[in-house]
Amino acid sequence: MWTLSGFADEISPDLTEQCRVAAGLGLRYIEVRSAWGVNILDLDDEQLDTMKKTLADHDIKVSSIGSPIGKIFIDEDFAPHLERMRHAAEVAHFLGAPYIRIFSFFIRPGDDPDEHRAEVIERMRALARVAEEADLVLLHENEKEIYGDVPRRCLDIVRSVGSPHLRLAWDPANFVQVGVKPYTDGYAILRPHVEYVQIKDALAEDGTVVPAGEGDGELARTIRALRHDGFDGFFSLEPHLALGHTAGGFSGPDLFTTAWRAFTGLLTAEEIEYA
Repeated sequence: MWTLSGFADEISPDLTEQCRVAAGLGLRYIEVRSAWGVNILDLDDEQLDTMKKTLADHDIKVSSIGSPIGKIFIDEDFAPHLERMRHAAEVAHFLGAPYIRIFSFFIRPGDDPDEHRAEVIERMRALARVAEEADLVLLHENEKEIYGDVPRRCLDIVRSVGSPHLRLAWDPANFVQVGVKPYTDGYAILRPHVEYVQIKDALAEDGTVVPAGEGDGELARTIRALRHDGFDGFFSLEPHLALGHTAGGFSGPDLFTTAWRAFTGLLTAEEIEYA
C-alpha cells in the first residue's frame, strides 16, 4: 500500500487550514515547507511548538521537511548554508520527519553546469555528512536551473557522493520542463536511487503545470513500473496549479483537491491501494 503526502502550504498559508483540508482528504502525512507565510527553517521555537501541536491535533505526521537547502547559486558562500542544513536536521528531528528535501545549487545563466561539477559534489558531500550524523535521509529534487536538473547529473550526484543518506526525489513535471521525458529518459538509470516521488505533471509544449496524468510526465507508465519494482514509499502532492516559483507554489484548497483526485484516480485505475 502506497502512502500519500503533500506540500500542505499549497493549500493555505494557515497551518490549521492546511491540516484540516489534508485530513479531510484522508492524508495521514504532509510535507512541511512553510506555515503562516514563513519558511519552515525560519519558524521560531514558539511557531514550531504550535506546528507540532496542530499536527498532533489532526493526527498528521510529517513525511519530509520541504527545505530550501541547495537553492543558492553555486558561487555563493556555502558556510552559512551548511549551518542552515544543520538547523534543518534539528527541525526534522523535532517534527519526526525522516527526510529532508534538498537541491544541488543554481547555476548562473549562461554557465555550463558541468563546469561547476567539482564544487557541487563537494557541497553535496558536506550536506550528506550532516544527514549521516543526524541519521536522516536527504532527498535531492531535480529542480530546474540547478546542477541536478537532468537524469545524467542526478545520477552523477548520488553516485559521486555515495552515501545511503542521499537519495532522489522524483519530480516528473520538473523533468518535463527541462526537455526530459521522465520515464523514457530517466527511469531505468535513476530508479535504484529513487526513494520519494513528488506528484506534479506538466505539458512539454510550454511547461504549463497540470493535474497528474494530464501532461507529458508519463505518470501512468511510471507508477506501473514502480509497482512492478515493489516501490514502497511516499507520494507527495505538489500541484502548483495556481502558482509556481523558485520558492514553492500554491494551489488553494479546491485545486489541491483537484490534484488529489487526479492522482488517486490514476492509482484506482491501476488498482493500486493507497493510504
